[in-house]
Amino acid sequence: MNNELFQQAKVASIALDYNRAFDLYSRCLQDAEFPPEPGEVGLIYHQMGNCLTKLKSYYEAIEAYNRATADSAYDAVGTVNCNMGMAYAALRDWVNAVKHFEIAVSDRDYPTPYKAYTGMGNALMKQGKSAEAGVAFREAALDETNPDPTKALLNLGVCFMALNRPGDAVASYESALQFDMSNDTRNKMYASLGQAYVASGQMEKAVDAFERAIADKTYFLSDSASVDYQRAVAAVAQGTADSTQAMSALSDTSGLDVIADEPAVAPAEQDIYVVDEQAVSEDYYFADAYAKQGDYAQSNEDRFFNSTDEELEQWSKGVVKMERRHRSVGLKVVVFVIVLLLALAGAALALYMNGFGFPSQETVTQDLFKNPTSASVYVDGTSKEKMQEVATIIPDGTSINIDGVNKSMDSSVVYVTGKTPQGGEITYEVSMLRDMIGWKVLDVKWYHPSVESA
Repeated sequence: MNNELFQQAKVASIALDYNRAFDLYSRCLQDAEFPPEPGEVGLIYHQMGNCLTKLKSYYEAIEAYNRATADSAYDAVGTVNCNMGMAYAALRDWVNAVKHFEIAVSDRDYPTPYKAYTGMGNALMKQGKSAEAGVAFREAALDETNPDPTKALLNLGVCFMALNRPGDAVASYESALQFDMSNDTRNKMYASLGQAYVASGQMEKAVDAFERAIADKTYFLSDSASVDYQRAVAAVAQGTADSTQAMSALSDTSGLDVIADEPAVAPAEQDIYVVDEQAVSEDYYFADAYAKQGDYAQSNEDRFFNSTDEELEQWSKGVVKMERRHRSVGLKVVVFVIVLLLALAGAALALYMNGFGFPSQETVTQDLFKNPTSASVYVDGTSKEKMQEVATIIPDGTSINIDGVNKSMDSSVVYVTGKTPQGGEITYEVSMLRDMIGWKVLDVKWYHPSVESA
């Protein structure tokens, strides 16, 4: 291999001149005087893939990474597949992203598996697979090579909330407090912790957590967190802080506190770090509003470390088992008409519990983007100022493509890619709450995936 060209390419990459770096790596690969040997071929394609990812040419990057893995003498299988997973994630191809993250963590020589586990968890959450995502985030938190488990612990808490296990979410958030983090992140974490306390009926602790979140007056609670804060304060004032509030907390329609008070970055502008020597992104994935379909409050702060993969999957399949129980009732009914009515009711209940409604989340989203200031699409009581705020981030004439919907009984999040009349693309996250049998908009914000890299 022409080491001089290779070193020049590395210097160009460090200087962020990725076009020049890619050109130099290509020349190094094609140098007839100093042809690269097995192992070196994979290394060069690996670096070319990194350059292409930095240039947001994700399909070409994936091709380069595939050529790197085709070199059997190149032993960085884990790192290359993790980077390939990041490229697929940038394309919102969550299935292939998970596939390559799994290959990465299966490589025993991969030095930083927590990166692949974190990326895997994010991709699984985008598919609505909270249980599987929780397993991935737990592995990232427990990985001894992880210099900062905070992110994984926060994400693990999100998964536990989605699985209706607020006690375990509390344990995750409280464990995250043991690590250093920025004030802004700590405030957001306290807000999410407050909501987990409310969901488990610990209202005094919830009030304390919420007040810590807003103590320095730089952070403002989201709408859902504000509702939970007011509920916790009222419970403490009435002397019912730790007794009668648990079930009502689980039946409310609030969600996890999310990043809503800082400028979002459109995908076209976001920098995705994949060059091995560079630090990874500091973005945190605060996920969607959580489902509430049972009381699984826990008090053991170490519970989440001991939960098995099978246990997580069991919680995830709880709704399916509930549906089966409803269907089994019909078998005991003799009269055909009653059987038919029960079957229809069971089907309607199953659809309701799984987030289906009329109008659907997709229909409401389409109506929102057609007229962002129409009060009919918003949760009752939404202010005109809030509607106008949403309208300011949706350019006139924006056409949309719905990328996916994360559904639950009480709340949903719709992921949308909008295309402006000028040809630009903006990604949105639309939070919704149940409105009788349909859905209404709670909040809209710019969204960009939290993508880790090797």
